[in-house]
Amino acid sequence: MQIVETTNEGLKRAYTVTIPAGDIAARVEGEVKKIAPQIKMPGFRPGKVPANLVRKMHGAQLHSEALQTSIRDAMDKLVADHKLRPAMQPAVALAEGYDVGKDAELTVELEVLPVVETPSLDGLKLEKLTVPVTDEQVDEAIGRIAQGQKSFTDAEEGAVAKDGDQIIIDFLGKVDGVAFEGGAAEDTPLELGAGRFIPGFEEQLVGVKVGDEKIITVTFPEEYPAENLKGKEATFDITVKAVKVAGEFEANDEFAKMLGLESIEQLRGLLRGQLEQETAGLTRTQMKRALLDQLAAGHDFAVPPSMVEAEFEQIWQQLQQEAQGEENPEDALKEIEAEKDDYRKIAERRVRLGLLLSEIGQANGVQVSAQEMEMLIRQAQQQYREEDRQRFAEYVRSEPLVAAQLRAPLYEDKVVDFLFDKAEVTEREVTKEELQAAIEAEDGAAPAAAKPAKKAAPKKKAAKEGAPAEDAPAAEAEAVAEEKPKKAAPKKKAGAEDAPVAQEAAEEAPAPKKKAAPKKKAEG
Repeated sequence: MQIVETTNEGLKRAYTVTIPAGDIAARVEGEVKKIAPQIKMPGFRPGKVPANLVRKMHGAQLHSEALQTSIRDAMDKLVADHKLRPAMQPAVALAEGYDVGKDAELTVELEVLPVVETPSLDGLKLEKLTVPVTDEQVDEAIGRIAQGQKSFTDAEEGAVAKDGDQIIIDFLGKVDGVAFEGGAAEDTPLELGAGRFIPGFEEQLVGVKVGDEKIITVTFPEEYPAENLKGKEATFDITVKAVKVAGEFEANDEFAKMLGLESIEQLRGLLRGQLEQETAGLTRTQMKRALLDQLAAGHDFAVPPSMVEAEFEQIWQQLQQEAQGEENPEDALKEIEAEKDDYRKIAERRVRLGLLLSEIGQANGVQVSAQEMEMLIRQAQQQYREEDRQRFAEYVRSEPLVAAQLRAPLYEDKVVDFLFDKAEVTEREVTKEELQAAIEAEDGAAPAAAKPAKKAAPKKKAAKEGAPAEDAPAAEAEAVAEEKPKKAAPKKKAGAEDAPVAQEAAEEAPAPKKKAAPKKKAEG
């Protein structure tokens, strides 16, 4: 086999590889001898079919398989002999005009990982912003649980409904005097002041009592999910069938036992732990971003364009999907299109940080254990049907690049934790709002570090199209994703630290055992 380097520019490499026809023919003959004893043909005893007939029957398939195997072995030899570290799967093409009996001439193009000097970890300093959990926050959390456990009993006869009361109503909705589909219901409970129906609906029912019949007028919001009702004015014929008042709530052992716990102190302890866990996640995100900013500021080296392009495509697809969910998708798409170059810089930063973390991890013996890898495979298997899970596990174990991608987020976490241990860390107590602001703060050093604005929590759609329910109270705590991109609203840049930085390179994978199929397959 002959290998000739044709390009060596920066991180780009190209080669021509010639596989002698005799090597391919020898593989075919080896396969003929292997399968001949298993071939059955009329007129011949089992295992006695002549080799020339075996070649005639199965020659095309055997030659194609022998060619593919020869190409894979040639690629392994190329990578090993030239000590290459491919950044992505090499592009392999079989020269035009190839036929049986000819040498196979390949062109191979690839990009290699850069040589990254192991950075010094001396002088690494981080500020850890912590949020203490107060008794008042725990009390508020208990109150929110109590809100969900609220029970109602009939009010005194003749009582008028006020905010906080529940009324039971029948209603019939009409637009232009005509009832619309989904706009009628009977015995519907409605808590006044909860804001679960469209604006203006609940407010007009404050002061009603059992037996009242009333017509109210409301306007459906422009963002209402039913197309035929958006922005339309509607009337509702209301019949009040019951008025109920909320039961008294006390944060005591009895309440805790209703929730399956032993005491109110146990409930308080559980809630305190949940709040601490939530703020600990925010604190880690803040520290990780500060760490990555320091690493990015001190290192600037060339990165493989193919890796940057792959990272950019991932960012871009997510941005386009999220733009489709905006109130005006066309304007949102124009916004992100205008900032396309900034997002490409973000992709480049992520790849560079991924390579840097990889070098730090390898230099300091950071590893994902076999047990941890099996755990990752088991977790990923849950995305597949039960009958496909074992095949998925075997695929991951047989493909080093696929395994490296699955392993990358955990590997990155372990490298980050290693750096946290090495850094000089000072702590400062802040409020949750201050911590959130620190996470979202834009880095003035480069546009690539700009963070996205938070989007409003999505509103819950009505159970029935046309029913007046508009939304429920938004979730109290808004999660901050550390390991995946935030939902980026227009006019803001995606945070460079919001996803695993360059997963393809977060842990350098060994040379792949299976190469891409050539662009032109062998014939006959």
